[in-house]
Amino acid sequence: VWLKREDLQPVRSYKLRGAYNLISQLSGDERRAGVICASAGNHGQGVAFSCALLGILGRVYIPSTTPRQKRERMLALGDGSVHPVFEEFAAHTSAVSLCDPGITNALEFEDGKILLGQMASLDLLSYERIVEVMGEGAFFDEISRCDLVAMTNWTMIPRMTEVFEAMLDKVLPNLPPKDGGRLFFFDLADPKKRSEGDIRTVLEVIGRFRGHGRVTLGLNHAESQQVAKVLGIGEIANTEHSLREGAAAIRNALEITCVVIHPREGAACATKEGSYYTDGPLCEKPLISTGAGDHFNAGFVTGQVLGLSPEACLTVAVSFSGQYVRTAKSPNLTATDSFLRNWKK
Repeated sequence: VWLKREDLQPVRSYKLRGAYNLISQLSGDERRAGVICASAGNHGQGVAFSCALLGILGRVYIPSTTPRQKRERMLALGDGSVHPVFEEFAAHTSAVSLCDPGITNALEFEDGKILLGQMASLDLLSYERIVEVMGEGAFFDEISRCDLVAMTNWTMIPRMTEVFEAMLDKVLPNLPPKDGGRLFFFDLADPKKRSEGDIRTVLEVIGRFRGHGRVTLGLNHAESQQVAKVLGIGEIANTEHSLREGAAAIRNALEITCVVIHPREGAACATKEGSYYTDGPLCEKPLISTGAGDHFNAGFVTGQVLGLSPEACLTVAVSFSGQYVRTAKSPNLTATDSFLRNWKK
């Protein structure tokens, strides 16, 4: 009697054989195009494992009702390949892929936009996943050498607060001091999708980073209003005076180094020395607006790393986002220098 022990295969199901048999016979052009499938579980695991084994980019679409255990298993069977969208970025960095990226399709109109997000893959992201992929020693070493640690997209990542807490409890206490100190930047990314209790908890956790370096919280106008509501701070209007006062009130409540608020028309920030504001190079007909806030944040922390004043950080930040919405491309410092020189002309 011969027994086929399908339960001993990597995906614990016969579905692996069918997936591998088909994918292994794809032509070179077909392999380069990648593989897409829809599955509620076992077939998706077979496709994920086969793609990883054969070095093919694969994507599995699953129902929202798929159990977390199966989702995580599909992600774990992948090999951590960098998505093509991030290949150029990864080529210039020491990027580590922890899971498939979340994907948002942005439909932009003159009077607003609709964002269609697919974020199930981010459920896998946790401190344990980081350690599993990188190794705890390697992760500690990377963080120890960083001048800036940016922790973003909190809303989209269910276990991000746990990651923050692990950084505080397991990582930062075991690192040597950093010459000049460390910078920490946080972006909650549309917290209205989370409960007020969740927001209150993460704000308290963010405040604890003050013991390990300089802490900045970046907020767009809507996010600043949501945070202000949770903290019991009054309405923050889109005026220079209100934005400066709101940034200062949030900073004082959290007892952190800096809070920056960036509506479309300009931006304000507050530190213990005072509050600051700059007008932005507003673009009435942008090529793209989705991602403008991320580019603003990138510009602001670039200024901080360079040791610029708060006003100069704001200027670099609005220049980064101003270029991006006009060109739909991420700017470099050379382009930013040219943009600044011609801003008022």
